Amino acid sequence: MTTNEKEINCNLFDQLSILERIEAVTDDEKVLRQIAIERRQIERKLYQSPPAVSET
Repeated sequence: MTTNEKEINCNLFDQLSILERIEAVTDDEKVLRQIAIERRQIERKLYQSPPAVSET
């Protein structure tokens, strides 16, 4: 099954949404630091250039 770039981006945006919901309900500093790490990793994938999947 092939996955196109649009599907990958939708999945990454879904992951960011999950992190935002978790962040909204926690005050734990360890959790907030881990969320920041995860967010940076997801954004690095989301905004990479060139795209992860070539359009052929």
